[in-house]
Amino acid sequence: QVQLVESGGGLVQAGASLRISCAASGRTFSNYAMGWFRQAPGKEREFVGVINRTGGRQVYAYSAKGRFIISRDNAKNTVYLQMNNLKTEDTADYYCAATNRALVGSAYPRGEDEYDYWGQGTQVTVSS
Repeated sequence: QVQLVESGGGLVQAGASLRISCAASGRTFSNYAMGWFRQAPGKEREFVGVINRTGGRQVYAYSAKGRFIISRDNAKNTVYLQMNNLKTEDTADYYCAATNRALVGSAYPRGEDEYDYWGQGTQVTVSS
């Protein structure tokens, strides 16, 4: 089992930056690729991005590309989502998730069913 706990969400103004974190415990953190998802009010949960086990490769959804950065510190068992130039449409609950699946070539885990463990989420609200 892997336990995931997100933190760092809050209320920010449009254009601001925010970094949210996800702390892992349980099994060896570096064995898992880590993904970020978000769910806006009234919408389905969507993929934001994923980072591989070593932190050397990240893949982002189109909505996140160029503004969001995923990083990880395996010594601290933590993955981060740095969000820059936030927009009101970024308002959502943000979830981290762990997967045994690897990022191989052009293939990467992007579906909810490809992830094995989930955090409880942290709320990010972007005001205009």
